[in-house]
Amino acid sequence: MALKNSTDRGALERLLLSRLPRKEISTLVQSYTQPYRELMSYYRCAMMEVETKFNVLNEELSLQYDRNPIESIKTRLKSPESIAEKLQRRGFPLTVESIEENLNDIAGVRVICSFPSDIYQLADAFLKQDDITLLQRKDYIAEPKPNGYRSLHLIVETPIFLHDQKRMMRVEVQFRTISMDWWASLEHKIRYKKDLPELDHVNRELFECAQMSAQLDARMEKLQRLAETAAAEQHADSRRGERRSGPLTR
Repeated sequence: MALKNSTDRGALERLLLSRLPRKEISTLVQSYTQPYRELMSYYRCAMMEVETKFNVLNEELSLQYDRNPIESIKTRLKSPESIAEKLQRRGFPLTVESIEENLNDIAGVRVICSFPSDIYQLADAFLKQDDITLLQRKDYIAEPKPNGYRSLHLIVETPIFLHDQKRMMRVEVQFRTISMDWWASLEHKIRYKKDLPELDHVNRELFECAQMSAQLDARMEKLQRLAETAAAEQHADSRRGERRSGPLTR
């Protein structure tokens, strides 16, 4: 019997996917779908574009402030299994068009910064670029998640230039300090695939660790500012001393 409409087809796709092992889903999507491979290559190009922009900003700001605000940049492309599961969970069809239309986090760039103020400075400079369009902003630093998670998330759209066309691609950019990234990575390892019930004392300890991480960021940034102020004053004193001494005479 023929399927009556797209809703029926979507229900069938979800039914089939729910019965396929994860490895078979990966094979189905990755090995037999040329449009999917092409789309993933476009997302990789978009990640490279965004990463290059941050490398340029890091180089420029290092000259201005005599230090690198970016500690590291990480990129990741969402796996076929994760893509299929997310589409299935949200009730979207498993098609290339559906991936591009409904998912914003296929391409991810994580920028690890030295201090919280560096995050906002870099984000502002990045968003001022005329080929970057902000689609969504979530500031989990100003308003942390209930579990203590802190990070600045941006969904942006950026063009990639192919040999015969320009395409607009979405990229998720996450900004974290070293301590934010350390906490988030370990929290994920503690919770991931443990199949444990919610344990109040574990949740409480993780939240307190996040609070201590935030306090450490604030203290280290304060120390950085004190050091910069002291260095500027020392430089000014040295310049004043040079002017008072005047030119050397024979």
